[in-house]
Amino acid sequence: MRKVFMAVLMMLTLACGIAYGKDNSLEDIKKKGYFTVGLDATFAPMGFRDESGELVGFDIDLAKEVAKRMGVEAKFKPCEWDAIIFDLRSKNIDMVWNGMSVTEQRKKQVAFTEPYLVVGQIIFTRKGTAPAKINELAGKVVGVQLGSSGALAVEKNPIASQIKEVKKYATNVEALLDLEAGRTDAVVMDSVSGQYYNSKKNTLTYSEESLSDEYYAVALRKGDQTLLDEINRQINAMKADGTFDKISEKWLGTKNN
Repeated sequence: MRKVFMAVLMMLTLACGIAYGKDNSLEDIKKKGYFTVGLDATFAPMGFRDESGELVGFDIDLAKEVAKRMGVEAKFKPCEWDAIIFDLRSKNIDMVWNGMSVTEQRKKQVAFTEPYLVVGQIIFTRKGTAPAKINELAGKVVGVQLGSSGALAVEKNPIASQIKEVKKYATNVEALLDLEAGRTDAVVMDSVSGQYYNSKKNTLTYSEESLSDEYYAVALRKGDQTLLDEINRQINAMKADGTFDKISEKWLGTKNN
């Protein structure tokens, strides 16, 4: 009876493994020697192209350092932001590491690492105007990036029904350019990226209050738990040894440990 029981137990274990699939995500990355990061290549300072065309930024440096510590290489693939989760789930990329905010809707589709940065979705207007308040968006034309947390923050806010028009753009840069040209009255986007853009051009003003506070994390496919655990482990190690702070000071001008 004992032998029969053990045989049945082994068969059940094997059946469960087949049904649920073995998680080889970390092993697969180490075998091929690299992971591919999907990103919006216009999202400064998280990930963008410099004057020479090289991809640089806060998340670029984080991903490269994590890859180095894992003994692999980080490769980067620009994607359309509105379709980037589709690219992830279709295995065109291994992860999204580009200032992606954790939302309940996204958590249904992807697995997130522990958050590594907190930002606010704030209002940007043209320089020379007073910083806008949320209730002042009523009757205005507001720009957002398609599929972004800024777009979601506007949609969920009670002021949404009073906004004259919400214009959606492929990138935040396009939205800000239209704002500067006077084709919109305001843009709602994350504070880190918008303030970085303004530090280079000084054409904008921005609100102190936010429509929502968001948490940035790395998005992976559901089931890629061993890879997710390894990224969490490496980021926590970088925070402990000061590497995370150095990268943060380089791109954001402040420590975020």
